[in-house]
Amino acid sequence: MNKYIKYFGIAFLVIALDQVVKMLVHFQMDFGTPGQIPIFGDWFKLHYTTNPGMAFGMELGSEYGKMILTSFRLVAMVGIGFYLTHIIDKKNHPVYILCIAMILGGAIGNLVDSVFYGVWLDNAPYNAPTPWFHGQVVDMFYFDIWEGYIPDWIPLFGGGYTALWPIFNVADASIFIGVAIILVFQNRFFPDKKAEIPVEEPTTLS
Repeated sequence: MNKYIKYFGIAFLVIALDQVVKMLVHFQMDFGTPGQIPIFGDWFKLHYTTNPGMAFGMELGSEYGKMILTSFRLVAMVGIGFYLTHIIDKKNHPVYILCIAMILGGAIGNLVDSVFYGVWLDNAPYNAPTPWFHGQVVDMFYFDIWEGYIPDWIPLFGGGYTALWPIFNVADASIFIGVAIILVFQNRFFPDKKAEIPVEEPTTLS
């Protein structure tokens, strides 16, 4: 039982830290540029904003698109939870299990926003059919590498004022770090089984 508590506890800590930071930002900061707080000069700031859809503010083009997206995330979280239990039982590499726990915690952290913030913080879009499952994710960490107007001729992103680096939160950072570690150390986490099979020497008749 302790082996589950250890890793699911890590996921819970990510969720708790993520939600505490979001609540502090919501109740202690002004929204947008007026409430922006410089941390390291102009390149790293706290900036309270909300994300209504997927990564980089993308949305599903339907009245119930956000509800579909949130429901999909809920199903995915259940799947990740079962997968985490599975790799704990199989005694996979402990750092790999840690990464999956971080990804699970980060994903649930943002899911809480989507499911409940439309009601708790009243931040659902004005045209949402219901505040439930339509909450907007709270973001705050802003690396201001570059921001300005993108010319109209640039595909997809042209014709608007934007920032080079997206604004993110604790949950996003946890997911990113977990995925990055898995990608960097994938050969250690998933060793080549074929290399472990001894090659038999051919027998000769004497």
